[in-house]
Amino acid sequence: MPRPAAAGRRTALAAAGALLARAGLAGAARLAPLAAGAPWQRTNYARRPVSLLGGPVLATAATATAVAGAPTGHRAAAAVVGSVAGVVGGYDDLAGARPEQAGDKGLAGHLAALRQGRVSAGAVKVAGIGAAGVVAAVLTRRGGGLPAVVDGVLTTGLVAGTANLLNLLDLRPGRAGKAAVLLAATTVGGPAGGLAAGPLGAALGVLPDDLGERVMLGDCGANAVGALLGLRLAALPGRGSRAGLLGVVTALTLASEKVSFTRVIESTAGLRELDRLGRRPA
Repeated sequence: MPRPAAAGRRTALAAAGALLARAGLAGAARLAPLAAGAPWQRTNYARRPVSLLGGPVLATAATATAVAGAPTGHRAAAAVVGSVAGVVGGYDDLAGARPEQAGDKGLAGHLAALRQGRVSAGAVKVAGIGAAGVVAAVLTRRGGGLPAVVDGVLTTGLVAGTANLLNLLDLRPGRAGKAAVLLAATTVGGPAGGLAAGPLGAALGVLPDDLGERVMLGDCGANAVGALLGLRLAALPGRGSRAGLLGVVTALTLASEKVSFTRVIESTAGLRELDRLGRRPA
C-alpha cells in the first residue's frame, strides 16, 4: 500500500476509534445513574464520584478498531487479547471491589491469597491475560523451531506485561490514558502500525472524561488497551529490540512492588507537569 494511502487509512482508524469512544461515553453517562450502573461507581483519589464505565467503552472502541487496522495474521490475535483483557479486567473491577478482596493488591497480594486457599479476582485476571498472550503468540508465530519459541515468549510477555503496566499507571486521572496515547502515537508507523491507530483515537476520545473525573479506565480499559499496544510492540521487527522492551516492562513491573510510581512522578520535573496537564486540582 502506498505510504499516503496507509497514512490516510490510519487517520480514519484513529477517527473511528475516537467516534466510537465518544458515542460509548454518551451511553455510559445515561447508564451511570441507573441501577445497572451502580456497581461501576467508585470514589477516586480526590474522593470524587466517578464511573468505571469508561473502561468498557475504551476496551470496546480500541479492540474493534485494532482488529480493523491489524495487518494480515494479527486480526484474530487483536480480537483475542483486547476482548479477553477487557473481560477479565472488568471482572476484577467488579469482583475485586468486594470487602474480602480489599487486601489482594499487587503480585504479593495475589500470592498471599493463593496461600490462604483463595483465588483473587486479580489472579483470575493475570491468568486470563497471560492465556490470551499465549494464544496471540500462537496465532502470530513466525516459522518454527527455537526462534519461534523465543518469539512466542516475547509476544506473551509483551501482551501481558504492557497490559499490567498500563493498569499500574491508572492511579490518577488521565495518567494511563496519556501513557496509552504516547505509546500508540510512537508505534503508529510501520507495517503493523494500523494496530495502534484505532486505540490511539479511542484513548484520545476517552481522555477528556478521564481528566475531568467523570470516568475511570479501571482494569477493564487499561488492561485492554495495554494488551493491544503490547501486541503492537510484539509485531516490531528485530528480536533484540522486542527483548529489550520486554526487559523494560518487566523491570518497571517489579519496581512497582517496591516503589510508588506516583511518588516518583511527583518528585520528577517534567513528569510531574505532564501528569498534571489537564487534570482538575485535587
